[in-house]
Formats: sequence, structure tokens, C-alpha cells
Amino acid sequence: MGTEDVLAEVGPRLRQIRREREVTLAALSETTGISVSTLSRLESGLRRPSLELLLPIAQAHQVPLDELVGAPPVGDPRVRAEPLRRHGRTFWPLTRQPGGLQAFKVLEPQRRVEPDPRSHEGYEWLYVLSGRLRLVLGEHDVVLSAGEAAEFNTRVPHWFGSTGEGPAEFLSLFGAQGERMHVRARPTAPK
Repeated sequence: MGTEDVLAEVGPRLRQIRREREVTLAALSETTGISVSTLSRLESGLRRPSLELLLPIAQAHQVPLDELVGAPPVGDPRVRAEPLRRHGRTFWPLTRQPGGLQAFKVLEPQRRVEPDPRSHEGYEWLYVLSGRLRLVLGEHDVVLSAGEAAEFNTRVPHWFGSTGEGPAEFLSLFGAQGERMHVRARPTAPK
């Protein structure tokens, strides 16, 4: 809908709101300080609405300005990605563009799985939100708890999964080789 279409709908909306409140043009004129003829021309579409005219009318009717203009409602800002299920895990994609750094929220169910380390191009970061996550990376076999993170080159044989003690929820960021996470260090306090 273009600007002209939006403006064309303002007049009928002004008339409708005024009539629903059973207010006469004369009473609205008295409240707003806008002449009866100007109000009439606004409602009939013969006068272009301006902010200087619409603000006092919105205040008189005690409605938000966007109700007079008919602004479209703001959409729901939440990310509602459909979960993916792979290899017994549930993944929620947090990034929408293909390529580059990819972020996922992952739920690893409680289960006993024998580690099967694999390697591939890329770099990965894991951050455990809840539970405990087992990470086998090269010669290392560690358990990450809530609040702990790990980062590694995925060319090193690796595997991560359940400890068998309960589910784990974690964030996974994966990037093509060469993309590294940049952590800002806090400056040291002057001595």
C-alpha cells in the first residue's frame, strides 16, 4: 500500500472514530482548536492530513496516532525456526543466511553412544547452556558443564554427545575454515 492510499484512508477513519464516540464536529473543534471546516475537509478527503492536525485529534479521542493513520501492526519479532532432527539430536537454526558462520541451539538427549570421531573442513564453537556434554577431540576426552565453552578446528577428529547422565542443551557455531571467533579482552587496569 502506497503513501497516497494510506492518506486516502485517514479521512474515513477520522469520521468513523468521531462517530463511534458520538462527538460532533463542533465539539471536536472546540477540543482541538481546529476549525469545523478544516475537520470536515479532513474527513471528506478534501484536505491532506498533516501531523499538526492529526496529533490534537488523536489526543482528543485518546487514541494512538497510528490508529488514525492505520499503520500496519508490527509483526512478532521472535525467531520461529522449525527444529531439525538429525542423528538423534534436535537443532534449532539461529541464522537464516546460507554460508558464513552458522549458529544452532542443540538438544542432545540422554543416551549412551559410542564416540565415533570424524573430521571435516571448518571451525566450531560449543557453549553448554544446561546439562553436561562429552567432547572427544583428538587425544582429549572432556566433559563440558553448563557455562563452559570449547572451540576447535574440525580437521582434528572430533565427536560430541551425551554423557549418558542426562540431556544437554548447547549452542553450536560453525564456520568455514579460517573463520575464527574474536573475543574482546578487557583492558587491564592501569597500575
